[in-house]
Amino acid sequence: MRVALLQICASDDPRGNLDMVSGLLTKAAEQGAQLALLPEVANCVSMDRAHQTDVLRREAEDLFLAGLQDRARGLGLWVLAGSLALKSDPPETRFANRSLLVDDQGAVAARYDKMHMFDVQVSAEETYRESAGFAPGERAVLAQTPWAKLGLSICYDLRFAYLYRALAQAGAEVLCVPAAFSPGTGPAHWQPLLQARAIETGCYVLAPAQTGTHAAQAGKQRRTYGHSMVISPWGEVLLDAGTETGISIVDLDMSQVAAARRKLPALTHDRSFEGPE
Repeated sequence: MRVALLQICASDDPRGNLDMVSGLLTKAAEQGAQLALLPEVANCVSMDRAHQTDVLRREAEDLFLAGLQDRARGLGLWVLAGSLALKSDPPETRFANRSLLVDDQGAVAARYDKMHMFDVQVSAEETYRESAGFAPGERAVLAQTPWAKLGLSICYDLRFAYLYRALAQAGAEVLCVPAAFSPGTGPAHWQPLLQARAIETGCYVLAPAQTGTHAAQAGKQRRTYGHSMVISPWGEVLLDAGTETGISIVDLDMSQVAAARRKLPALTHDRSFEGPE
């Protein structure tokens, strides 16, 4: 299974981001990728709710998604839109942070809405209240591809191990963690958490990331950590893309999932317990 991770520095302009991503997808297909993964909020990185209200659309009307579908169909490439910021259907007034898997015919094969909201104060200068603008999802999602079953997640989900255990026990062989990770927490937490999720589940972990300082027409500019990563089912770092934008190609040997689980079959060792009180 040959995968391409796209590390990008998206702006708050969905049309410009689509043009940039479309070119990278063409290059990924030329390098033999079968599945290309985009990071979180690939269509629009914005800290300004009014701007988001102006430029974001519902899924059925979203030009960025339509462009990805056309590109996937034209290239014969599966594409994981790591997530898109989208308007929700009424009566929900908050946006959706939605991961969409597009198959090589351009059809949406799976969709997942981010469940865990990033409501934190990293420092006096870096505060996020994702739940103020985005509605949390309520359902874990497993997606079937010709090569492997994918467990879908988004960024802050990474800190909640029970989600990944549930996905792996349901059949996931690859865990997808598209992100726009904070530079305040990234240096300490990003790689260890990704490795832990791989080790706990015996899955490959694919984590395409936003990177750099994101151009903004409105509101405050956001900064993200980068370091897109691929982790093996045994916890080895197979890729660290650093902080530059671009494409990383990695070949996955899916037999390594079964091999890791034979060595350490922890997914079958759950026990019920009482307490604590």
